[in-house]
Amino acid sequence: MISILLLVASVLLIILLTVKLKVHPFLALLGAAIFFALFSGMSLDTIVTLVNDGFGITLGKIGIVIVLGVIIGAFLEHSGGAYKLAEVVLRIIGKKRVHAAMGIVGFIVSIPVFADSGFIILNPLNKSLTKKAGLSIVGTATALILGLMITHVLVPPTPGPIAAAGIIGADVGLVMLIGLIIGALSLVVAIIYCKKMGARTYIDPNPDITEEIIQEKMKQAPNAFKSFLPILIPILLIVGKSIMDFNMVEGQEPSDLVKFISFVGSPIIALIIGMFFAFLLPKKWDKEMLSTTGWVGKALADASNIILITGAGGIFGTILQNSGIADTLAESLSGANLGIWLPFLLCAAIKTAQGSSTVALITTASIIAPLLITMGFTSEIDKALVVSAIGAGAMVVSHANDSGFWILTQFSGIDVNTGYRVYTLGTLVVGTTAALLVFLATFLF
Repeated sequence: MISILLLVASVLLIILLTVKLKVHPFLALLGAAIFFALFSGMSLDTIVTLVNDGFGITLGKIGIVIVLGVIIGAFLEHSGGAYKLAEVVLRIIGKKRVHAAMGIVGFIVSIPVFADSGFIILNPLNKSLTKKAGLSIVGTATALILGLMITHVLVPPTPGPIAAAGIIGADVGLVMLIGLIIGALSLVVAIIYCKKMGARTYIDPNPDITEEIIQEKMKQAPNAFKSFLPILIPILLIVGKSIMDFNMVEGQEPSDLVKFISFVGSPIIALIIGMFFAFLLPKKWDKEMLSTTGWVGKALADASNIILITGAGGIFGTILQNSGIADTLAESLSGANLGIWLPFLLCAAIKTAQGSSTVALITTASIIAPLLITMGFTSEIDKALVVSAIGAGAMVVSHANDSGFWILTQFSGIDVNTGYRVYTLGTLVVGTTAALLVFLATFLF
C-alpha cells in the first residue's frame, strides 16, 4: 500500500510541478523519480546507479531515432515538401472535401513533423481552401489539428510513441502498423465530427495569405515523389522488417536477404535512409543547412527538450521497475479488471492534467512497463496494443494547458469558448474512439 501511495504521490508531484509551478518536465520527472526512490527505502548507491542506467539505456535505444525524425521533419518544413504533400492529397480528395483533405494531410504530415509545427505550416493553405469552399474555419482547422494529433500520439517515429514503444519494449514496426490502422479508423470519426461541428458555428477564415502567395511557395517546393519519400521509405522498411520477423520460424537460420532487411528495417537505419532522402528535398542545396545555425542545428535544438524528457522518463521507469511495485500493484489491480483500459485512463489523466502528450506518453509507459507480465500483456502484439492504448489516452483531453489548443485558436481566429466546445470535446471523442478500437482489437489477437 505504501508503494501505491508513493506512486500516486509521484504522479501528483509531476502534475503539480509542471502545471502549477511551471517546472520543466525533465526536472519534474527526475524529481519524482528520486522522491519515489528515497521514500520507498532504496539505498543511496542504488538510486545513483538506477538514475544513470535509466537515462543511458533509454536514450541508447531511442535517442538517435528521435533526432533523425526531427531532422527529417525540419527538411520537410523548410523545403516546402509539406505543401506538396497537401497538394497531392487535395488533388485526390477534391477541394470541396476540405475537412477530409485537411484531416488526411495532417495525418500524413505529423508522422515525421511535430503536430504544432505541422499546423502552422498548413494553416495558410487550410484558410485559403476553406474560404474558397465557403466553409467555417472551425470545422476544417479542427479536422487538420485532430489529424495531426492522431499520428502524433499513435504512430512512430513521432517522439512520443517511439519513446513509449522503447520503454514498453514493443516492436516499433508493429506499433506503427497498429497505430496506422487505429489512427485511420479514428480519423474517419474525426472528419465526421468536424463536419457536423463546423456546420453549427461559422467563423470566416479571412485568410492572411493569398492564393498567389501559396502558389509561389509551391513553385519552390520539391515534387510530390520526392516529398513522400522521407516519410514512406522509413515506414516501409520498418514495417517490412516487422512482417519478416513475425513470419520467421523459430530456430530457422535467416538468409542474407532476411539479415539485410532486418538491418535496413531497424528504426535507426531506416530513419538514416529517410534522412538522406530528406536531404534531396531542397531545390537549391546549401551546406549551411547542415550547420549548427542551419536547418539541422535548429532541429536538434528543438529536439533537446524531447530527448531530455525521454531520458528522465527512463529514469522514472527504471526506478519503478526495481522497486518491487509491480507485484504490489498487481495485487491491487487484479480485482479491478481494467485490462487494456488501465494505460488509456492513466495516460488520459496525466495528459488532461499537465497538457503535454509526450510527457503523458512517457510517464504512463514508465508506470505500465513493470506491470505488463502481471496484466497478461506478454506477446509482441499485446505490447503494441498497450502502446496504442497509451497513445489514445495522450489525446484526452486538450485544453488551455496544451500548446496545441492555443495554436489552433490563435492561428485560426477561433475564440477560446469555441475552442473548448469544438476542439477539446473533439480530442475526447477521438481519443476515446481510438481506445475503444484498441479494446476491440484485443479480442482479435
